[in-house]
Amino acid sequence: MAITLNCELNQLKPVPILTKNILDLEQDKWDLIVLGDMFYDEDLADSLHRWLKDCFWTHKTRVLIGDPGRPQFRGHSIQHQLHKVVEYSLPEPTRQENNGLTTSAVWDFQP
Repeated sequence: MAITLNCELNQLKPVPILTKNILDLEQDKWDLIVLGDMFYDEDLADSLHRWLKDCFWTHKTRVLIGDPGRPQFRGHSIQHQLHKVVEYSLPEPTRQENNGLTTSAVWDFQP
């Protein structure tokens, strides 16, 4: 909903938003994939990593990943293929809800 509203407010053509599991489907060609806080489970992280590599190498898709640095993300092999774009401080209420996580970063995936 936020993306749709942002597009409307900025007079942009709405971007496609997918809510189904697309990791096992044939890949469409996208210029950009943006995902956030998705590396919380090892099996999901491994599947995402494979899928993102395929998108990158098959279609030259740019991939941006937002993550607050959960242990599953920090310890995943994808770390060797990421370049930090920006880091943000989390607001205090968010810090309290997230067991001491204090920042979140956006990473550019470059396998």
